[in-house]
Order: sequence, then structure tokens, then C-alpha cells
Amino acid sequence: MRLPTIPDLGDLGGRSVLLRADLNVPLHDGEVADDTRIREVVPTIAVLVEAGARVNVCSHLGRPKGRPDPAFDMAPVRRRLADLAPGVDLLDNLRFDPREEAGDPALAARLVAGHDVFVSDAFGACHRAHASIVGPPRLLPSAAGLLMLVEAAEILSLRRAPRRPFVVVLGGAKVADKLGVVEAVCSMADIVLVGGAMCFTFLAAAGHDIGASLCDPDHLEDCRALLAAGHPLQLPEDLVGLGPGGRLGEPAAGGAVRQFGANLPDGWLGADIGPGTAASFADTIADAGTVFWNGPLGAFEDPRFAAGTATVAEALAETRAHTVVGGGDSGAALTSMGLARSVSHLSTGGGASLALLEHGDLPGLAVLRASAERFSLPLHEVDERD
Repeated sequence: MRLPTIPDLGDLGGRSVLLRADLNVPLHDGEVADDTRIREVVPTIAVLVEAGARVNVCSHLGRPKGRPDPAFDMAPVRRRLADLAPGVDLLDNLRFDPREEAGDPALAARLVAGHDVFVSDAFGACHRAHASIVGPPRLLPSAAGLLMLVEAAEILSLRRAPRRPFVVVLGGAKVADKLGVVEAVCSMADIVLVGGAMCFTFLAAAGHDIGASLCDPDHLEDCRALLAAGHPLQLPEDLVGLGPGGRLGEPAAGGAVRQFGANLPDGWLGADIGPGTAASFADTIADAGTVFWNGPLGAFEDPRFAAGTATVAEALAETRAHTVVGGGDSGAALTSMGLARSVSHLSTGGGASLALLEHGDLPGLAVLRASAERFSLPLHEVDERD
């Protein structure tokens, strides 16, 4: 993987830079609840400002469905960005305009008007062919920001030459979102540990009773095929279930909580991997050379079902392996436990990390390479970790 970098844009003194960042941060009571994504883009802003550039930042926030929505106004993000990078302007929420998610070139043209160059540092959004991601590089000399380079290098190093054994831990809810990733990583990893709600479609495919657990019947055959192919998949051997009448996230609603083997009774909802599986996963992580984790192992927001995710998070914090966490809920779990700085790399983009691991490229990266060719900029290797 080769990408153009900021120095390739030449002298930026007095020039106007459009910087696409991913400032899609959580809000609470009108303020930024977690400013990690804002802080991660500050080094790129600093490089541009020190080079004498005028910087305008653009980003999306939430899912306002193509129209202005006060709940997703950029004002709280703008205030926090002003604290961390004074003098930088932040445009309105890109997703207030339906042309953003539609990838409309007209919106890209409007965004780049009055700018001399474009810098893409929105790794968390570069797996989507949105107007602000793929449009500007077709119109202006463009480069990858510092965060983009680090993120791409980390994920690509997992595909190229991970330290062995290479362990992949996959959780989360929807098996449909992960099947392509599961198949791809099975050819790279020495073992793939599967948990979260997605594991129940695999367990059903393997002939287990899953009670009232989440299952995707449309992908049972896909899971059977993956299991039958002899891939290095490890499914849970014990589970924590929530009894009839209970509700996830509402302990006060009642419902019994019990531990089971790999089979659940009728009416019981699988909500976490069991302690035996969690310990086994932790032992595997302890012996790993490289670990990639994406997706919680249970309904960790509910304290009754947080133990599996907590055990894996603690194992990642304690192992000597190179550990990469694919953002999203996994990152939220690490942060809530105070372990975010205990892993080698915590990505700002869960979906982008999975897509890059699966495909080895992303729309937002491919368009930067094409832009470099169009505007005669050099390309540099980015897939080597220091």
C-alpha cells in the first residue's frame, strides 16, 4: 500500500486546506462525552498550521438522515476543537446534506471551492464512498493525514506479516456483517475466537440449541460451510443466559441469569460467553504474538453480562503480544475499563478496520492513490510498522 503524504503537497504557506476528519464523537447534555477522535486529528492539524496553511475541517456527526437536526449540530464539537486547535474552522455536519451519503460530485465541488489542497484523515469513514471522502481527491492535490497513515499501517501489517501466533477475536451482534471478515481472517490467523451475539448463528449451524438467542437464518448455511471447511474457528463452550421475561440492559425487569454449556433451553437468551470460554480465550491471547479484536463478547453495557468482554479486555492489556483493537464497541469497552492505553493500537474506525483487514484496500485510500497519479505526486509505502 502506497499513499501520498502531506510533505508531497509542497509549500503550504498561505494555502487553504480542506481537511476531512472523523469527528463523529458521542455527545451528552450538549457536550462532547469522549473527545478521542478530536484529539487524534490534532497532530495533523498542527502540521498543517505550522506549515502556514489555513485549515477548514469537515466531518459528519451521527445519522441525521440528510437534513438538519439540532441533535447532531456541530456546535459542541466545534467548541472542543477550538480548545484543542485554536483558529481552525469546522464546517456544518456533512450529513445534513443528502448528497454526502449519495456520493454526489456536486457536493464535493462545493466543499473544495476556495481550497488549494485536500487532506484525508477520516480513517473511520474511508470505507464509505461518500462525497467528502472520494470527491475532493478527484478535484484537488490530496494527501493522507498522519492518523490515516498510522491506521492503515497498523491494519495492513496484520495482513502482511503478523507476529505468530496471530489471534483474531470477533464479537458483536450481526453475523451478516462479519462473514466476509471471518472468511478472510481464517486464511491469515492461527485461531479465530468467536463470541458476541454473532456466535449463536454459528452455534446453531453446528447443531446446538440456542434458545431465544439472536440468530440469522439466512446465513446458517454460510456458517455451516465455514465450520465444515476446517477453518481455525473456536466457538464458546459455555454461555451465560437470560431467562424468559428478562430484558437486556434492564436488571430491574427481572429474569433469571444462569450459566450453561453450549446449549440453551427454550426461551433463554444467550447474553455472554461463559467463564470457561472467557478463561480459554484469555489463555489463547496470553500466548499470542499478535491479537486483533473487534466486537464485544456479550451485552457488556449490562453489568450482568459484561464479564466475558472484561476478561478479554484485561487479557489484551496484560499480554506481551502486539494488540490492535478495531474501535467501535470494543474501544468503548476498553475506555470504560480504563484500558484504552494498555493496547498497542486502538483504532478510531471499527468498520473501516474490518473492511481494510478483509479487502486490503478502501475507497478512501484508493482515491488518494488515483489523485496522486492525476496530480503527479509521489507515493510512499505505509504498511510497515515501526
